[in-house]
Amino acid sequence: MLALTSLLQQQGLLADHPPSTEHVTNNPLLPKAPHLPARARSVIFLFMSGGPSHVDLFDPKPDLIRLAGSPIPDSFGAFQTRRKVAKNKLLAPVRPFHQHGQSGIEISEFLPNIAQCADDICLLRGCYGDSVTHPESVYLMNTGSILMGRPSLGSWVTYGLGTENRNMPAFVVMPDPKGWVKGGAPAWSSGYMPSVHQGTILRGGESPILHLRNPEGISPEQQGRTIDFVNALNRENLAPGDEGSDLAARIAAYELAFRMQTQAPEVVDISRESNATRNLYGLDRKQTSDFGLRCLLARRMVERGVRFVQLYCGDTNGWDGHADVEGNHSQLCAASDLPVAGLLRDLKSRGLLDSTLVIWGGEFGRMPMSEGSDGRDHNPHGFSMWLAGGGVRGGTLPGTTDAVGLRAEHDKMHVHDVHATILRLLGFDHTRLTYLRNGREERLTDVAGRVIEKALA
Repeated sequence: MLALTSLLQQQGLLADHPPSTEHVTNNPLLPKAPHLPARARSVIFLFMSGGPSHVDLFDPKPDLIRLAGSPIPDSFGAFQTRRKVAKNKLLAPVRPFHQHGQSGIEISEFLPNIAQCADDICLLRGCYGDSVTHPESVYLMNTGSILMGRPSLGSWVTYGLGTENRNMPAFVVMPDPKGWVKGGAPAWSSGYMPSVHQGTILRGGESPILHLRNPEGISPEQQGRTIDFVNALNRENLAPGDEGSDLAARIAAYELAFRMQTQAPEVVDISRESNATRNLYGLDRKQTSDFGLRCLLARRMVERGVRFVQLYCGDTNGWDGHADVEGNHSQLCAASDLPVAGLLRDLKSRGLLDSTLVIWGGEFGRMPMSEGSDGRDHNPHGFSMWLAGGGVRGGTLPGTTDAVGLRAEHDKMHVHDVHATILRLLGFDHTRLTYLRNGREERLTDVAGRVIEKALA
């Protein structure tokens, strides 16, 4: 009977307190089966806001060293830049690269800790996008379009899979406390989908979730009765067919907030984590403690059934190294390298890496030539991302850029291809994960996208 009760509750067939919106909204976040066997059950997307330089971090180019100080040869043809620096001189990588792991993947000295995880990483060196500016590229990487107003990747995942923990948001976003990504909230919006699929923001610092505790003198029972009353009034204005409306999402949000008051404090309370775990994420160091805490919270969330967690590293400018790329990347790598490696190691030690897909990347890369004397401009024509865990073939290098890292060249991977691969690892045929809008079956990958087979284990 206990097992049956649990199953009935998960399927929305058992009344509980507060009254469930499942009868009104058909509970769009109930767990669902994907099209195909899934390797990953959850996602952690580490978004490096501003555009990290692939040629300084993950994509060594001997010809870039050899030709440094010279204009890019005419043989590379015309290409789009933001500040017309096409004829500036080529700039050599600012840090040396070394081989790591049994795979021998070359990674920059900027990232000594991630380098030790080389055999767990599938490094996509042939990525490319559609825009040379930040907001459009942020939207493309997050929603599959350079235009705002489309559902984010996290929204598509929760739409397709639902959630395993009805007491926590299915899709959580942790922006950098020092400033939001350029483009802002549309990057984690639900777009034309019901609002229930949009990302829920958690802050940095000691109080990631505000207003979890009731005011003094208000008991949980009284709070529950208040939610019942407010939602009863709301339901009177919910017409048949409005199950996907903002009002239905607001009703569900009130109830989720009530349930979060019991579980969320435990999720964000790291007081019982061991000193070894804290040190693994760099919580004992001022430089790494901020991003390290968010990485640790991401692990705790996927451990408890949150489906999609996105962390932003870098404020409004972030990795945008138009000047002094050495200084810019030194600071951000020092803040993120140890926590990211700690996350991979922690997930692996707990048996969670096999079921958790970790994504690392920004909105684009940087140009091989200089901007000014020591910076680099935006480069959407070729850049690097990496995947780990969740059915990924670690220690592999699908795709390449050309001799100086300007353009994706062999086994090129558009952002649509990256999205198709992420969805495949979660068990979806990206051409069949659709949402009917204005008579058209919309997709994350629009009318494009192919799975990067070389990335799959």
